[in-house]
Amino acid sequence: MSAPQVVVHRDKELMAKAAAARLITKIVDAQAARGSASVVLTGGRNGNGLLAALAEAPARDAVDWSRLELWWGDERFAPDGDPERNHTQAREMLLDSVPLDPARVHPMPPSDGPYGHDADAAAEAYAAELAAAAGPEDHGPVPSFDVLLLGVGPDTHVASLFPELPAVYETERTVVGVHGAPKPPPTRVSLTLPAIRAAREVWLLAAGEDKANAAAIALSGAGEVQAPAAGARGRSRTLWLLDEAAASQLPRGLYPPASA
Repeated sequence: MSAPQVVVHRDKELMAKAAAARLITKIVDAQAARGSASVVLTGGRNGNGLLAALAEAPARDAVDWSRLELWWGDERFAPDGDPERNHTQAREMLLDSVPLDPARVHPMPPSDGPYGHDADAAAEAYAAELAAAAGPEDHGPVPSFDVLLLGVGPDTHVASLFPELPAVYETERTVVGVHGAPKPPPTRVSLTLPAIRAAREVWLLAAGEDKANAAAIALSGAGEVQAPAAGARGRSRTLWLLDEAAASQLPRGLYPPASA
């Protein structure tokens, strides 16, 4: 796994715009190299902020949207179209305004889908979908995502992996049902750390003073059970994208002056 790199931007708006520009470049490069690109989306205010910035970016037309594979890192186990679902929010922010191939968009199953209210069955189905998309070159049960995006919660959770809850201990399954999450809704579906670590690059997004303690803990060498964000690493790159407020508790030597 790669060591974390930290980039700090002046404020959350600039962070979102810079992250969107960075993501466009990564997608275009991947499509040029391999014909297609794969990205794992995240919800929350920073994930949605990035998508909104991407929707407004002039360079967005450089992406061949029909050759982009989209997955999700976690999902609120709610009915299809529920405004709380990450998939619903992503559609509103970006997806409905770009020419995606519907067959390449992979939302997690909703609670009114074929698996009913069984979040564990929904997780197993999503794991099977990931495994079917993985090729021999991926060396595992999930594709080698080009970029996997994660928001960081004030408690250091990423996706729906919360500190010391069962899902963060998972070492074999790639997707799990989450029950009793401390943040509503309590029932969710989430990628596990092994699935996250299959990504070529993992980008963690955090903005605001309420994320400062979480960033400091996760980047201080904390264990992944107590601070799940600390265990979110990409194979070739792990990038923390912060604004100055979220970086306010970090040692100044952790990131170069040019990144501010």
